[in-house]
Amino acid sequence: MNDKHPSGNPKVEAALGTMAMTGCYGEVSRKDAIETVHAFLDAGYRCIDTADLYADGDNEELIGEAIKGRRDQVMLVSKFGFLFGKTSDAKGLDARPERVEKCCDASLKRLGVDHLDLFYLHRVDPNVPVAETVGAMARLVEKGKVKALGICELSEATLMKALAVHPIEAVQCEYSLWSRDPERNILGVCERLGISFFGYAPLGRGFLTGQIKSPADIPEGDQRHEYPRFKGENFKKNLELVERVKDYAASLKVTPAQLAIAWIRRTGQVIPILGATTAAQIRENLAALKIRLTDAQLQELESVLPASVWAGDRYPASAMKRLDADVS
Repeated sequence: MNDKHPSGNPKVEAALGTMAMTGCYGEVSRKDAIETVHAFLDAGYRCIDTADLYADGDNEELIGEAIKGRRDQVMLVSKFGFLFGKTSDAKGLDARPERVEKCCDASLKRLGVDHLDLFYLHRVDPNVPVAETVGAMARLVEKGKVKALGICELSEATLMKALAVHPIEAVQCEYSLWSRDPERNILGVCERLGISFFGYAPLGRGFLTGQIKSPADIPEGDQRHEYPRFKGENFKKNLELVERVKDYAASLKVTPAQLAIAWIRRTGQVIPILGATTAAQIRENLAALKIRLTDAQLQELESVLPASVWAGDRYPASAMKRLDADVS
């Protein structure tokens, strides 16, 4: 990965993911959310990741409030491409070129800024050639509204089509101890091409922290109730596997969350997107960036938790269809 992102910011070690700050995993007070953002910035980190989809734009408004007066300290990231909806099934895709600038302008207005450092296509729209979408995104760079472009959850073939139109500086996919699909292809492609790779949900949407012990621990209305990994027999099997995470973390005298983050940072290539909702959580997570697992520890962890051991898809069937990742 390059020493500097095209935005001019220093090399990124971690990003702050903000989706959970606006209710998708249970209620979070605005005060706690803003304090989390400030704790992240105060610790010397800069990359803050939001999207127009999160809480139908309210998340961007929250982040805009949190970074007011501190814009020069922030590498600001947002995404577009979804239509808003209350459930996974209701969220469609629309990445037609004519929507691109409108979505960007709306995000800038909610955030209260004049440009984004990185703008992602949140999901590839199967009904729109990615070259057309990226072409429209490139015009935002020309106008100074966006400094760099990225795409989430894509295949190598799609990446190559996008690169033929404009440089793609970042790729974002789910990646953690229990979601390792990027290892099959796109992670290596990004390394070879020098493209920054951001891994979201490094804590398995909270499951890898060991704090979720039964479905009752997931608040009513929490979108994790929709996910196969959090249901029925899948939940039971995955809960047993998380005990292995907890035991191994205890043997290293770190928390399960810190072990999961240290694992994702083991090669230095993957930039974890840390989805904390309190200042204490983000400080615990950032401390994990200093943990270095030895080759022997990594091998032992792999033997305890091989990639194929987890039960269930990471999204409902309707959302899995929207992934353009190499998962076959």
